[in-house]
Amino acid sequence: MDFNVKKLASDAGVFFTRAVQFTEEKLGQAEKTELDAHFENLLTRADSTKNWTEKILRQTEVLLQPNPSARVEEFLYEKLDRKIPSRVTNGELLGQYMTEAANDFGPSGPYGQTLIKVGETQKRLGIAERDFIHSSSINFLTPLRNFLEGDWRTISKERRILQNRRLDLDACKARLKKAKAAEAKAAAEHELRVAQTEFDRQAEVTRLLLEGISSTHVNHLRCLHEFAEAQATYYAQCYQYMVDLQKQLGSSRGEVFPSTFVGNADAVPAPLNTSPPAATLPLLQAVSPNPADGTLNPAEVKPPASGTRKARVLYDYEAADSTELGLRADELITVYSLPGMDPDWLIGERGNQKGKVPVTYLELLS
Repeated sequence: MDFNVKKLASDAGVFFTRAVQFTEEKLGQAEKTELDAHFENLLTRADSTKNWTEKILRQTEVLLQPNPSARVEEFLYEKLDRKIPSRVTNGELLGQYMTEAANDFGPSGPYGQTLIKVGETQKRLGIAERDFIHSSSINFLTPLRNFLEGDWRTISKERRILQNRRLDLDACKARLKKAKAAEAKAAAEHELRVAQTEFDRQAEVTRLLLEGISSTHVNHLRCLHEFAEAQATYYAQCYQYMVDLQKQLGSSRGEVFPSTFVGNADAVPAPLNTSPPAATLPLLQAVSPNPADGTLNPAEVKPPASGTRKARVLYDYEAADSTELGLRADELITVYSLPGMDPDWLIGERGNQKGKVPVTYLELLS
């Protein structure tokens, strides 16, 4: 018990001495041992790394999980060292609702069939999102957390010890200056040598840890590449799923809305007639196969009297033969439909070039 009291008193004395030294330094009444410029640069770099890592970590968590309540729940599970339960994504839930609605309305009807197609795509998008979140959490968020909760805590602890060693060193220097008697000077010089040794040793330990920040940057760089790759894969999957869905909806649109001009909301379906009007015979002959070789002659196609429309090309399209017109994404072309044409196709014009173009590759403009 006596030993503990003495140790407590000694620790209290050391703490008081450090507090006095720190206060006098702040008031400009005591000298302070300055660290070299390289060491100061290492400290600044380490602080910057810690601050930006925290910001990137927090914002990435928001990106992957926008719901703050869900983030708090995941944080609690992590702190309790329990497995985070699998959570259904919004896309999967939307897809489920669409499928259930289709079954309720009748899956064989046009609306029900479309709900099923869109719902299945939403489920696939939701699964892709869940895979992306899982991959990013393991390969990107976890290394950032490990740095903040592991390496950075060690660095902070050693920096605090170095600060205490520096205060002890400067306090010894102050006592040596104040010592008058030879015996007091000798004792102060011994304390100064011991304090200088401990300070130098702790400075070297801290320096090595700070220089390890470079290795941390290399590790985080690798993790960043993996995060960007996972994100690119996720968006590529989403793009492909939506392209497939658009093709499915485009092929079924003509069956649901048979009109003279596909995509024209103002067009009124023509009465069913087994033979075309006489005025349209020249147009049908222009788009009918050439009797000689069975191919379409685009040069003979004439725009209908009902007029034409502009369309923006959504994706590149390579013409399969001379009757089709090759397309490039984002270009504008003139399109029109002719009686008797397949509803999945239109006649496209670009300058002097003409040919059939698929409706699913176009965005019809007013």
